[in-house]
Amino acid sequence: MRLILLSLRLLCLACLWPVTLLNNRYPNRKKNKDVHLEEHAKHKYGGRIDYKVKKQDSTKSLLIKTEQLLRIEEHDFAMRPGFGGSAIPVGIDVQVESLDSISEVNMDFTMTLYLRHYWKDERLAFPSGNNLSRTFDARLVKKIWVPDVFFVHSKRSFIHDTTMENIMLRVYPDGNILYSVRITVTALCTMDFSSFPLDTQNCSLELESYAYNENDLMLYWKNGNDSLRTDEIVLSQFFIEEFNPSSGLAFYSSTGWYNRLYINFILRRHVFFFMLQTYFPTMLMVVISWVSFWIDRRAVPARVSLGITTVLTMSTIITGVSASMPQVSYVKAVDIYLWASFLFVFLSVIEYAAVNYFTTVEEMKKLKNGKLSEFDASQAMAFDGCFHDTDVELSPYPPLADLNIDQQASSQSSTVPAPSPVLGTRLRHSRPLRYHLQLLMSNSYIIDSYSRILFPLAYVLFNIIYWSIYT
Repeated sequence: MRLILLSLRLLCLACLWPVTLLNNRYPNRKKNKDVHLEEHAKHKYGGRIDYKVKKQDSTKSLLIKTEQLLRIEEHDFAMRPGFGGSAIPVGIDVQVESLDSISEVNMDFTMTLYLRHYWKDERLAFPSGNNLSRTFDARLVKKIWVPDVFFVHSKRSFIHDTTMENIMLRVYPDGNILYSVRITVTALCTMDFSSFPLDTQNCSLELESYAYNENDLMLYWKNGNDSLRTDEIVLSQFFIEEFNPSSGLAFYSSTGWYNRLYINFILRRHVFFFMLQTYFPTMLMVVISWVSFWIDRRAVPARVSLGITTVLTMSTIITGVSASMPQVSYVKAVDIYLWASFLFVFLSVIEYAAVNYFTTVEEMKKLKNGKLSEFDASQAMAFDGCFHDTDVELSPYPPLADLNIDQQASSQSSTVPAPSPVLGTRLRHSRPLRYHLQLLMSNSYIIDSYSRILFPLAYVLFNIIYWSIYT
């Protein structure tokens, strides 16, 4: 029996000896196979080898150590800390990095800020001999509970991800957590343009929890008014007068009351840009329209071309300002100024139309009465707008003193004697409106004389009233 067992052992050794000998003779066969596969992969994928699997394995090993330290697998982080108890307090701290743009057309603003959350989650407490915190990136954030703060009335927002996601998570041994994220948000700002461009706008960025009402989560400014800090911000069209935080409550009929935090800031517009682009050109156009009052009333082409040019220029200015503004249903301050200036320019054109008409009527009357020599109608001012000294002779402008003498003489030649005035009284005969119109028609140059004074005085008075109201 022993001989049989011994013979079986020898037979097994004899069978295994060739395999052992081959393994000892070619120890690098498996390694060569791996190298062959690697070269095959290089040839197949153009020399690129993806080490993603190997990298994920190394990261996974580190993450497992972190999860073991924080005991992530032992808790359900889909629930908030202290679920079933009082509301968890979450402190907020904001540092505004920049106010990128403010759009009047879209009524919004774009802001880049650092949003920091502070709360305590005892489930993440860990033992530490030196009491030092541990800092993690965005990969661990997806494993734990974080506050679901969002921006109310936001149009667009994103978390910066260059070169990695700008997210920082810091966990302290006692369970206190700091969660910081860098965000750019574009939010709505309801603007009032009734005083544009001499306006001041009040805007605010509002933060609120999306899912947790005041019974589950309490948002508050961690350091009061010092919770909002800003870098030095310089804007091209606005001056930032004030940055201040505030808080309040928001009610939704279906879910209840929510804590809401406000980042309020006041913007005052720089008016110098609009003075150069809008107000000064408008003033110049109005002043240029007054030049026609000093041009001879018989020089029709000069005065008409000047009036039409100023009217068209004012129309271009009004169109350019309206194109850069939202289509609001109320009148803006700049609209009042532009349209009032347009009215002054338009009235200067109408003034010359009246002067030209009265001058033509006066000349036609004198022609009928034989006071003017016969002349060719094609060369007359009333038809071609040109004055020809050799053809037409208009009487010189009589001085105002002569007009008064003529008026007194005509009144004295009246057949009805005027009653003698009582001593110590002064009587004034009121003249009808028709008389004054006839006086203007027979002496149309008076209209230009009065316009040289009335138009500038009226425009100066308008500017005084306008700037006293809106500044």
